[in-house]
Amino acid sequence: MATVVNMPRLSDTMEEGVVAKWLKKVGEKVEEGDILAEIETDKATMEFESFNEGVLLHIGVQEGETAPVDSLLAILGEKGEDISGLLNGNGAAPAKTETTAEVPVAEPKSESTPMTSGSAELPAGVQVITMPRLSDTMEEGTVASWLKKVGDKVEEGDILAEIETDKATMEFESFHEGTLLHIGLGEGETAAVDSVLAIIGPAGTDVSGVADSFSKGGSGLGDGKALEVPKAEPTPVKETTPEKTEEKRQAPTATVSSNGRIFASPLAKKLAEEKGINLAEVSGTGDHGRIIKKDIENFTPSSAAPVSSASSLGISAFVPAGEEVWEEVKNSQMRKAIAKSLSASKFTAPEYYLTVELDMTNAMASRKQMNALPDTKISFNDMVVKACAMALRKHPQVNTVWSDDVTKYAKHISIGVAVAVSDGLVVPVVKFTDHLTLSQIGAQVKELAGKARDKKLTLEEMQGSTFTVSNLGMFGITEFTSIINQPNSAILSVGTIVQKPVVKDGEIVVGNTMKVTLACDHRTVDGATGAQFLQTLKSYIENPVTMLV
Repeated sequence: MATVVNMPRLSDTMEEGVVAKWLKKVGEKVEEGDILAEIETDKATMEFESFNEGVLLHIGVQEGETAPVDSLLAILGEKGEDISGLLNGNGAAPAKTETTAEVPVAEPKSESTPMTSGSAELPAGVQVITMPRLSDTMEEGTVASWLKKVGDKVEEGDILAEIETDKATMEFESFHEGTLLHIGLGEGETAAVDSVLAIIGPAGTDVSGVADSFSKGGSGLGDGKALEVPKAEPTPVKETTPEKTEEKRQAPTATVSSNGRIFASPLAKKLAEEKGINLAEVSGTGDHGRIIKKDIENFTPSSAAPVSSASSLGISAFVPAGEEVWEEVKNSQMRKAIAKSLSASKFTAPEYYLTVELDMTNAMASRKQMNALPDTKISFNDMVVKACAMALRKHPQVNTVWSDDVTKYAKHISIGVAVAVSDGLVVPVVKFTDHLTLSQIGAQVKELAGKARDKKLTLEEMQGSTFTVSNLGMFGITEFTSIINQPNSAILSVGTIVQKPVVKDGEIVVGNTMKVTLACDHRTVDGATGAQFLQTLKSYIENPVTMLV
């Protein structure tokens, strides 16, 4: 039977997509895992992978055309199969997208008929919801919180759950309506993309056989392929008791999930952060006590102490004296991704480090003059980023990527700027940095850093760096080394400006200095090359006027 492939929702805000390019033509064989097309969303252009196999019988959206989410994108089936009924709207479309699998029903089944593993039959109206792929690099997701309980009515467009990916925590919207009959993954649990997340259907429908069919290794989709699905009983969302919540938060008035996560919309979280409001002190008026925008706008701060950095991570801030206490906090998807990429860098790239001390006297004076101009706000970090871009132009060997057979020289310069966020570290990228003025660099860095902290960065904004700058000077760190952000060949670590005695013209005077350390991949950047890069960088920063001509 033919399978209808719909326009996928590839981001949490995507409402329509543009087919940038088809990778398959009508008549070609498609295997499961093949890239069907490149889809341009509101955030990035992503590869769209087929979760089915068969012959591409029909393309519903041509290259360059736009279509809403869930509209017909393509049809797969057997060679020569008649799909006129699907095209004319006369037949039911057995659809399977990145988020749901609507399985065609061969014959109406009685409730007493048992389900069998691998069977293609489902009770009428039942929808199996699978773990969505919410980013192009997502391989698994964690259910941060459920916004619906088993037995709740679900309307199309309702938020079912918050899913934590390797990039961010996103709201997952239901594309169907019905009753939530089964939850396949509890809060805090992790599963691979396409694993069973939930089952929706008519109220009272017995789906125990469906859940068992998936759990015992059958996909339940009639393809005979197993999904790696951790077996889980229907798990309604539980609110923590006041005693347990008080252990984690000072003012437990907000509704929290069983893993301690506060129910709040992304907009509410953003507003709370901007206003410095502790979400644990806010009472939610949304569904199931969820905190929404108006709750933040109407919030009156109490005299309760703010949540500490420990409690914001769900960790008890205090323990009884004389007791050894450990508390486990589940690793976020972002933290896992950071660990994986940095470990790969540290144990594959032969790194070495070069440190130089810069005289910041002229830089401080120049910055003061520039910031005296209307609508101008330049930071020392902006000056470092600009200097790096100009130095890379003179030392292209540092602007490279290593592979076993070739060294790739980037003819463009795009500098990543490391930004610390609550879950770890992200590196937004200032594209074509060498063509930007100091003011333009400053504006972009400020915008990207703000989006990073609000978890609003797009994939496009985090990709494509050719060099990276990491600055801990604002924390008073004088000198440190960073792990190279692969596939870059180097990363610059920037310390704080220190006032200390220095020798000038044979006399001891008060000076202002700053140390920077360059970590280099020895496969692409030799020691002498790295040293020459730092000398050029030093000349730019110590004489900022040279960056303006």
